Amino acid sequence: MIELLNVSKRFGDGVPIVALADVDLKVEAGEFVVVLGPSGSGKTTLLNMVGALDNPSEGTIIVDGVDISNATRRQLFDFRRNTVSFIFQSFNIFPGLTAAENVQFGADAAGRGDEVNPAEILAAVGLGDRVDQFPHELSGGEQQRVAIARALATGNPVMLADEPTGELDFVTGVQILELLQKQAADGRAVLVVTHNREISRVADRVVELSSGRIVSDGPPVGGKASLSELHW
Repeated sequence: MIELLNVSKRFGDGVPIVALADVDLKVEAGEFVVVLGPSGSGKTTLLNMVGALDNPSEGTIIVDGVDISNATRRQLFDFRRNTVSFIFQSFNIFPGLTAAENVQFGADAAGRGDEVNPAEILAAVGLGDRVDQFPHELSGGEQQRVAIARALATGNPVMLADEPTGELDFVTGVQILELLQKQAADGRAVLVVTHNREISRVADRVVELSSGRIVSDGPPVGGKASLSELHW
């Protein structure tokens, strides 16, 4: 579903900053993979390139059969519409739209406006009673669940999440992780980047980045944990 081959990314002229160096990575459909590393390790750069928000300096990125590292603008437009869904740490939901309208926007953007019932999707993420609320009337955790519902409304096979629990309390963070696990169980490729090592314990695989390079790739240390075993 996701494949990076010898991917590097540099920023700046003269003596460039190397954000990623010779990264090889595969994520299969139905896999929940956490990319772990401190600030500046290249996590968000990697996520942005998988989502076609940025281009690699070298290497190849193939997502759902599309070589996005050599795609045309039209192909990238179709790719962003039909293949990937983003969940941002800052939520990025529209303040002037209700929860239901935000979800409907996601469906419309993916060309699925007539196939989606926003109320049903919001109920699935525990917001069945918040359908008509505006973002300022919702807690941070509820806003994040609206963002996840909007991503689900696209029906896209790849879900990318940047620090999805970073601004949430522990209980809400665990609820968000449970929702992400369910998306992988339903067959989506789920790629999450975080600096929180505890979150990586519930992943199928943990990819650790340091200074733009993968330093480990495998199951969580000590085996995969249940959500009830987490604490932070």
